[in-house]
Amino acid sequence: MAAKKKDKGRANPFEALRALKEELAKKEEAKPAASRKVAAPPPPRRTGPETPEDEALLMHRLFAGVEPLDRSKGTRVPRQTVERGAAAEQHARRGADAARREAEAVHEHLRALVEGGTRFEVEDDGRHVEGRRVELPPDTLRKLRRGVLPIDGRLDMHGMTAGEARVQLELFLRTMRGRGERCVLVIHGKGEHSPQGVAILRGEISAWLSQGRSSEHVAAFVTAREADGGEGALYVLLRR
Repeated sequence: MAAKKKDKGRANPFEALRALKEELAKKEEAKPAASRKVAAPPPPRRTGPETPEDEALLMHRLFAGVEPLDRSKGTRVPRQTVERGAAAEQHARRGADAARREAEAVHEHLRALVEGGTRFEVEDDGRHVEGRRVELPPDTLRKLRRGVLPIDGRLDMHGMTAGEARVQLELFLRTMRGRGERCVLVIHGKGEHSPQGVAILRGEISAWLSQGRSSEHVAAFVTAREADGGEGALYVLLRR
């Protein structure tokens, strides 16, 4: 009996701790709300790499499968592509030239139809050539053939190609006619210095004077007399 009474008088440590906790809780509730400690929010979660190692890993993932350019081959356009482009451009240029020549031929044909078909009578025996507009009086052609008309200008086409000669002939005749001149001398050569001795311009000039653009300015033409060049030149009578 004496022992039991002794245990009851001894303090229980767990009961003391419980009582202390309850006391602290009551004091905390009694404090104003403003003085209470608020727990700090957790730090924001980072979405990017936190270390250089993380950055390197991210770059590796982004550029995975990307192949660098081969600098050893340079950056020039392949030669084959350039050659194809040049060939296409040349082909287009030839097509444009052909179309222009065709258009000129059509215009010449239409002009001939408008002016009544055949405009010139031309005779060529291989050595002498002459041509005249059908409306030109025969007496005027005889004067031109005899070389009695004064020569107002000369055009020497020695050394020219056929293309150059054709352009220069039309320009010369147009200029002289614009000045009001009447008779000119056109020197085309005999072909003595041409390959195989062939007078290239001699075979072309009668067609130019009777059918081409130059014919617009021509009334008649005949092979010149020996004193003025003979078979290598022509008297050309200009239209008024």
